[in-house]
Amino acid sequence: MAMASAKINTLSSQWIAHSTFSPRRGSSHRRVSLPIRASSYQHELVQTAKSIATPGRGILAIDESNATCGKRLASIGLDNTEVNRQAYRQLLLTTPGLGEYISGAILFEETLYQSTTDGKKFVDCLRDQNIVPGIKVDKGLVPLPGSNNESWCQGLDGLASRSAEYYKQGARFAKWRTVVSIPCGPSALAVKEAAWGLARYAAISQDNGLVPIVEPEILLDGDHSIERTLEVAEKVWSEVFFYLAENNVMFEGILLKPSMVTPGAEHKEKASPETIAKYTLTLLRRRVPPAVPGIMFLSGGQSEVEATLNLNAMNQSPNPWHVSFSYARALQNTVLKTWKGHPENVEAAQKSLLVRAKANSLAQLGRYSAEGESEEAKKGMFVRGYVY
Repeated sequence: MAMASAKINTLSSQWIAHSTFSPRRGSSHRRVSLPIRASSYQHELVQTAKSIATPGRGILAIDESNATCGKRLASIGLDNTEVNRQAYRQLLLTTPGLGEYISGAILFEETLYQSTTDGKKFVDCLRDQNIVPGIKVDKGLVPLPGSNNESWCQGLDGLASRSAEYYKQGARFAKWRTVVSIPCGPSALAVKEAAWGLARYAAISQDNGLVPIVEPEILLDGDHSIERTLEVAEKVWSEVFFYLAENNVMFEGILLKPSMVTPGAEHKEKASPETIAKYTLTLLRRRVPPAVPGIMFLSGGQSEVEATLNLNAMNQSPNPWHVSFSYARALQNTVLKTWKGHPENVEAAQKSLLVRAKANSLAQLGRYSAEGESEEAKKGMFVRGYVY
């Protein structure tokens, strides 16, 4: 029979757990006590997570790989060069007043080490607005052998040393995205691989001072019902939290980035924001411990307005967690089309970013109305087999 006890060492801010195993009757094995030490960053991790999960604020995700950012730039006629990527991200990160609505920004590695054209580090631009810098740490998706044409996320090799360097550069939280495909099953192998990879990443991140964003994205691809999405999501999240616990991840020092529970993008019937909120909150209440400080939803190809309406519907009554956003396309689409790569459009593009950020801030508070939204903001952005 196994018994466990835990205590907080307030002097060192280290959590120490002793798992004691008793032998079966008749066994000659002795009792074994295994000490487990959590990250020395425990207090800082909790404070970072709390600062990101503050009322009326969410995360701006601009961690697209260079290849994906190149596709965005190509849509407005720009070449995929470091100069153009830097110019676009400078536009976003230097927007005046952004910190009123944005509490964290996920950066790609290139951006973490870049500066403005005036020589100011991007991480300092964020800090000046009380925005926490974050970093994408996974190395992308590759085919998973033995699965039903599914994928797994690579990047654990060398993650500890990379995370330590990112912390030195100013990052205080991390993101790892893996995906689950409903049309492909999903297979038990793919679900377990996604959950285990996320748990190992989360433990390594906390050990190096970074709050891990845990993101098993359930893709919108498919014609399945919202009930099927809920069924799969419950299975995925039960596996994720099992392996997070197995890896001694401190729940108070993580953030979640789930998909909303919606029908497949090709399903014959669209769901209302109220229905999506009902199913999504059902999932969260069944699977997510209240110790987790923040649920930062991804938009996953929804239109800017859809993502905001759905978030607003989830905040019509109090939740045990901060229910907010971590949007990329749903914050940037109108911005990019307003900018068009022209310096004279920077101010207008920054204003359009503030419009979207404020809308989602209001949605986090449950006060958003879609009245007056542009037609552009209502256009869906789903891409089959989307690669980040």
